[in-house]
Amino acid sequence: MNILGISCFYHDSAAALLRDGDLVAAAHEERFTRKRHDPDVPKKAIEYCLAEAGISMDDVDYLVFYDKPFVKFERILITYLATFPRSLPSFSKAIPVWLKEKLWIPKVLERELGYKGELLFAEHHQSHAASAFLPSPYEEAAILTLDGVGEWATATQGVGRGNKLELIREIRFPHSLGLLYSAFTYYLGFKVNSAEYKVMGAAPYGQPKYYDQILEHLVDLREDGSFKLNMKYFAYDYGLTMTNDKFAALFGHPVRQGESKMEEFHWDMAASVQKVTEEIVLRIVRDLHARTGMKNLVMAGGVALNCVANGRVVREGPFENLWVQPAAGDAGGALGAAMFAHHCVLGNPRKFRMDHAYWGPSFSDEEIRRYLDSKGAPYKTLPRDEMIAETARRLDEEQAVVGWFQGRMEWGPRSLGSRSIIADSRNKENWSRVNLKIKFRESFRPFAPAVLREKASDWFDLDRESPYMLLVCQVKDLQEQELETPTGVSKRLTSSMPAITHVDGSARVQTVTRAQHAEFYDLLKAFDDRTGCPVLINTSFNVRGEPIVCTPEDAYLCFMRTNMDVLVLGNQILDKREQPQLVEDFDWRERYALD
Repeated sequence: MNILGISCFYHDSAAALLRDGDLVAAAHEERFTRKRHDPDVPKKAIEYCLAEAGISMDDVDYLVFYDKPFVKFERILITYLATFPRSLPSFSKAIPVWLKEKLWIPKVLERELGYKGELLFAEHHQSHAASAFLPSPYEEAAILTLDGVGEWATATQGVGRGNKLELIREIRFPHSLGLLYSAFTYYLGFKVNSAEYKVMGAAPYGQPKYYDQILEHLVDLREDGSFKLNMKYFAYDYGLTMTNDKFAALFGHPVRQGESKMEEFHWDMAASVQKVTEEIVLRIVRDLHARTGMKNLVMAGGVALNCVANGRVVREGPFENLWVQPAAGDAGGALGAAMFAHHCVLGNPRKFRMDHAYWGPSFSDEEIRRYLDSKGAPYKTLPRDEMIAETARRLDEEQAVVGWFQGRMEWGPRSLGSRSIIADSRNKENWSRVNLKIKFRESFRPFAPAVLREKASDWFDLDRESPYMLLVCQVKDLQEQELETPTGVSKRLTSSMPAITHVDGSARVQTVTRAQHAEFYDLLKAFDDRTGCPVLINTSFNVRGEPIVCTPEDAYLCFMRTNMDVLVLGNQILDKREQPQLVEDFDWRERYALD
């Protein structure tokens, strides 16, 4: 039985294909179209999934959509009516799109995909919950989903046992932790539904001076984690912005204009909303444990990508184990919808357990060489072991920044060793070098470390696996130094790996085993054998505003447009100094409209 799950129309469309309950393939549409957070019908992602399975749309038994459009439309209409006439501009912009396309999912999918079979719909938070529990390693677990909004729910608590899940409690729109965080993202001048992680990265530079003010005026927070937002300060329920003038007046500063200088106020505001978010998540988690008595917790939804909050759940929460699905946001709803249909609707037992995140396309050495030859790009092909040894040598002796392209592409927003930019974590210059000259992004953004799983606890305060880079913990050999940061020179924490140590001594860790990714593990091992350090910078293979690279062509173009030194494509190694000049008839930076 072939079940295809899809998410689209709102943010970050994706597709995932199950065959008899096993995941065959899953991918984000943006990786193929090169359009960041592409919301359209994921035709190219679907084409890839079908090709990976060797089938056509005619072989798909069920197509499952990740939410219920009519219920969502009901919420939108009721909200617009309740906030009329302030809602008129937003109403006029949104309703024609709904009436033309979003309400007619069966017709749209038949037109775009040629699909005429059975179409099923899961509720948005059912999809999130299914994506969190059903592929998890646990036979039973408490379930927590947190995001902006689905149909009406913005957060749910639930229980999963065997092939069933039940949602037992919810918070409803307009009260939303995800939308609260997005409101501050907007207020701080970052792009909503895209740059919330920048707020998380900015938080350690500030002090949570406005924590009490947020809880006094914006959030009525209860002991069990339930809350209500004071909607007189927000505009997302009626307008085209997230906050209104009262919000700005409350804090005494206007909305920051994008790309303008971050002042002390902005860093403190980021720290404050991050602390509020962590407090809400911890209270909900404690309440969920008290209600269920379970030892395992699974999470999904966009807020589950807040790895700082996840780290506190691990350290301070009552659950013994935590599992977060690697594509926890809306894209992961495609997987959840397919699994919900297979197990909860059709009643099939569970057998699939997700033990890695590599579900995208791969390319053979022959395909890679064919592309490089067509571009006249000089390269060396080495045996696998020599390729790994040479890459480790370049990382160490030459302090090269390396584009690393191996195996199947990652599922989820993090690069995990298949489509990565890597560098020496011991070189403090690599923080600014990779941020400014390769990624073309803000200097305050931290880098994540990849570490050999068996040595993780020697270098980080971490007692468990973190294969999807979704937990933040402290680096072990911390020392206080005077460091120059975007906020000025001040005493901050650093370590023997300054390129991956954030200013508060934390790091977003990826642990790597050979079973998960043999090439990446062997590279880390070779680097450790050379240097005594099993840790490398691992950041996504892209530039700011661009989706993570998918194909050898994407990787080569990104390599040539930036100051990367080396590109490793399979067993092919390219040196930037040997490459012919890249000539393009357009400005690629304008194409990727930096966000």
